[in-house]
Amino acid sequence: MVDRTILADKIASVRDAVARIREVLPPERDAFLADRTVREVVILNLFVALQECLSLAAHWLSDAGLDVPQSYAQVFLRLGERGVVAPDLAARLAAASGFRNLVAHRYGVLDSERIHEIASTRLDDLLAFCEALARAASK
Repeated sequence: MVDRTILADKIASVRDAVARIREVLPPERDAFLADRTVREVVILNLFVALQECLSLAAHWLSDAGLDVPQSYAQVFLRLGERGVVAPDLAARLAAASGFRNLVAHRYGVLDSERIHEIASTRLDDLLAFCEALARAASK
């Protein structure tokens, strides 16, 4: 059984990071590209939200007595295979784990235009993941 306190704390962190991104993200790509501070706030909060989702996913698998895969992408895919989250959502989050790795290990090669696109179109995936885990925990 997943620890509900950990679940609630991590979901709150993801929601807070998503809210912070939405608070500062300009709708225009050029405005985003021109403002280093905004870019850094968005990147940091995307990283935090993804890391919390990964941590929560690994915690979920561990508490369920399942093996926790070695790759971040596989952690999300395993939850999709188990029906905890929709497989298409698991696949999108598995792909997003690559972004997390870029931020953590190769910050200098980030594509700011791609970051704006992700922040503008994919934040709901992070929230949907949290909602799916919350629903599953309440069963």
